[in-house]
Amino acid sequence: MSAEALDYRNRREPALARSFLLALAVHAILVAVMYVGVRWQSHRPDTVTVERWEAPAPPPPPVVEAPKPPPKVEPPKPEPKVEKPQIVEKAPPPKPKPKPEPNPKPEAKPKPDPKFLRQMQEEAAREQAALEQQTRAREAREAKARAAAAASKKALDEWVGKIRASVRSRVIEPPGITGNPEVVFFVALLPSGDVLRGSIRMTKSSGNKAWDMAVERAILAASPLPKPDQPSVFQRELELRVRPKDQ
Repeated sequence: MSAEALDYRNRREPALARSFLLALAVHAILVAVMYVGVRWQSHRPDTVTVERWEAPAPPPPPVVEAPKPPPKVEPPKPEPKVEKPQIVEKAPPPKPKPKPEPNPKPEAKPKPDPKFLRQMQEEAAREQAALEQQTRAREAREAKARAAAAASKKALDEWVGKIRASVRSRVIEPPGITGNPEVVFFVALLPSGDVLRGSIRMTKSSGNKAWDMAVERAILAASPLPKPDQPSVFQRELELRVRPKDQ
């Protein structure tokens, strides 16, 4: 064998002793930790105190009394009769006679003052005269208004009659008219009597178209229409009623 082989066998491991010591130290530390842990958790057992109680004595049995005999019921005694005293009604005392009342004396009426009476009569007469005067004035006004209205109506009727006659004289009556049919036209006038063209409007037909057209042509032909005798009755808008038999 060579010298190197011999030297290898005789050579000691340099880390074997160190590893052994390290393992021994680790085990020692582990044992110490386990010991300390067991000692730390151990403690003395708790003391338990037990009290002893005796059961109470049972209650004595109830005393049963003997049943008492029922009491004797005595019959009720009859009530003594009490006699009612007789009540004697007293007659009411006589009513006193009313005393005659003395007749009232008539009061003496004061005599009216003749001067005061005369003043009252004069005032009543003045009021009556004023009332009569007002009545006469009102009646006069009403009569005057009625007369003016009648005069105005008369003047208006006369004016409308003149216009109707003027239109009727210019109507060329178509043949074949039976009866007396009426046609109504609405006409607008100027103060001069001229008829505004385009203002003639028929508001009611006579039923005969030829007669209606003849009257419309006559209105245009009669323009200017007659003026009213009283200018106050002039109307800008006028209604004309024309029939064949009117003159």
